[in-house]
Amino acid sequence: MAGTSSMIVAGLTAAALATVGYLGHRAAETVPPDLRRQASGNPAPAPKAPRGHHAAALPPRSGLGQRVVYSLGRDRVWLVDTGDKVRRTFGVSPSTVDPAPGAYRVTSRSARVTGSDGVPVEHVVRFASVDGTVIGFSAAVDGSAPVLDPTERTGGIRESRADGAAMWRFATIGRAVVVVP
Repeated sequence: MAGTSSMIVAGLTAAALATVGYLGHRAAETVPPDLRRQASGNPAPAPKAPRGHHAAALPPRSGLGQRVVYSLGRDRVWLVDTGDKVRRTFGVSPSTVDPAPGAYRVTSRSARVTGSDGVPVEHVVRFASVDGTVIGFSAAVDGSAPVLDPTERTGGIRESRADGAAMWRFATIGRAVVVVP
């Protein structure tokens, strides 16, 4: 009887292994091409960075309605109309202090002031504060990008003068600002 039991177990094990092998083979054959890994042991090629208009695509889960969307990871801003229609998108130079991801509102604006780094700026649109550091978008009057000192707390997110003018027209008091990672 012991011999019969071991023969049954061996048969069932062989059948199970054959079934798993077959199912594994079928699963490998139906993997979409963009999810396949090379079998040679070499790492799969890294996915290419998006190019063209896709590089500036509006991030998913970035709110609804008219809003400003600011991506911390991409250092990019989108001015979005109703229906998720992007009116304008542009790169920015970040400040040394980032707001937490979340929803904010434009709280104040200044046509022209001196930035916390001593540079004259225009079209200042403020929307957050982090431990006493006010966060907002602005454009240097001389068109320069900020020289960041990581030891100083600054909240000015710099944009070009043309982008600053577009932000100024769009981001009025109370306009939603959505910060995404």
